[in-house]
Amino acid sequence: MLTMKEVRIHAFGGPEVLSIDDVPRPQPHDDEVLLRVVASSVNPVDYKIRSGQYGGGRQDNLPIALGRDVSGVVELCGTRAHTLKKGDPIFAMLGHDRGGQAEFVIVKATEMAAKPDNTDHLQAASVPLAGLTAWQALFDHGKLKAGQRVLVHGGAGGVGHFAIQFAKAKGAWVTTTVSKDDLEFARSLGADQVVDYKNERFEDLVEPVDLVLDLISGETQDRSWAVLKKGGILVSTLSEPSKEKARKRQANGVRFMAQPNAAQLAEIGKLIVEGKVRPHIDAVFDLTEVGKAEARLEKEHVRGKIVLQVSSPV
Repeated sequence: MLTMKEVRIHAFGGPEVLSIDDVPRPQPHDDEVLLRVVASSVNPVDYKIRSGQYGGGRQDNLPIALGRDVSGVVELCGTRAHTLKKGDPIFAMLGHDRGGQAEFVIVKATEMAAKPDNTDHLQAASVPLAGLTAWQALFDHGKLKAGQRVLVHGGAGGVGHFAIQFAKAKGAWVTTTVSKDDLEFARSLGADQVVDYKNERFEDLVEPVDLVLDLISGETQDRSWAVLKKGGILVSTLSEPSKEKARKRQANGVRFMAQPNAAQLAEIGKLIVEGKVRPHIDAVFDLTEVGKAEARLEKEHVRGKIVLQVSSPV
């Protein structure tokens, strides 16, 4: 039986519980492919799962494989993966039932798109989960249109730095809150107005917006109602917006979790090829250093994404 390396947890806790296990290599069926993973990435959901904060922390769910982002090359196709062949480069956001921090992984047709030609696998692996979260927040839940105004909280992070670029690419006016060290970075992404959240109060500086994308939660979310237009939308990836405050502002509040979407990922890939969007990588770690990668994301300031190098490019 062929085996592979895969990052899993057998107990909840800190980075020390991460284990790189030898497990059977899966086989693709129907329209699935077996992907040889070149790169994966680390997202906040990974350390939340690891620490037991996500999904109730049930011991009977263990062991759990981690990682939702992958970029790599097709190793083997299922019987109905007609358009793909061995060696094709793809990137994908995986469902919750598999882990992408592994040497190989099954990818479904509904999850993958062709890797943008002008990116390497490290850059491509940084995109899927954060990119689809930003895309679905802005356009599916936030209904953002050209000419509208959006406030992105946490614009220098993994989701935020994509959200700024997507909104600008679609013709919106963008303001964002970041730390002092990230002011120029946010401007380089195309933000029209950048607020230093530690030294400035965004509600004193920002004109009313059609959409607030809340990637911070807490007090930041509560204060955001003051800058939201009547009929506007506050979208959060972290906590349920107050129905009472939404009603008082005659606005809407939405909390959501991103879902795999091959068509949207392909559209994001097109924007990258066209040079309208560029992924930013904060740091790269080897798969064996996944504990260090998670600790950095959880405890330190990260600009953009942290990526894991799993294997060498073909």
